Amino acid sequence: MMNIETRQAYSEVNQFLKLIGEKKSNKIPFKLRKFFEREMDKNYIPTIDANIPIKEQKLKRKTIAIIAGLNLQYWCKEDEKQKLLEIYFNNENKYKKELQEKYNPNDIFKKNIKSAEEDTTSTENMQLSLVEEDKWYKKILKKISNFFKKRK
Repeated sequence: MMNIETRQAYSEVNQFLKLIGEKKSNKIPFKLRKFFEREMDKNYIPTIDANIPIKEQKLKRKTIAIIAGLNLQYWCKEDEKQKLLEIYFNNENKYKKELQEKYNPNDIFKKNIKSAEEDTTSTENMQLSLVEEDKWYKKILKKISNFFKKRK
């Protein structure tokens, strides 16, 4: 089952295809256009202004990805495709590098080791205070002796 965000993205793509005109829209296979139309969220009304550049529109991330894919597959010339593929490849590598730096397993373990070392140093500084408590039979003897002292 498809989630709501994907269906809304299909609605935005469908609206975008209507705005770009028949000539460009017809470059996309009929089955794919019908797929977007069939799977879109019928209750979601996208707001796309033809006078505002696509970068400045408040479109969903999935919509932009789909439009970028359509552009690459159906609207670009061969020399433009190569340039776009290089850009996409570089962006993907940057993204992977950022993820690697952010979630590097070696660094995560180093952070855990540092925090564990801090925990051990803080516990070493703490000392337990020993509270001496009388044994049970001494308590009973004290109560008995206190009882007799009060009677005198």
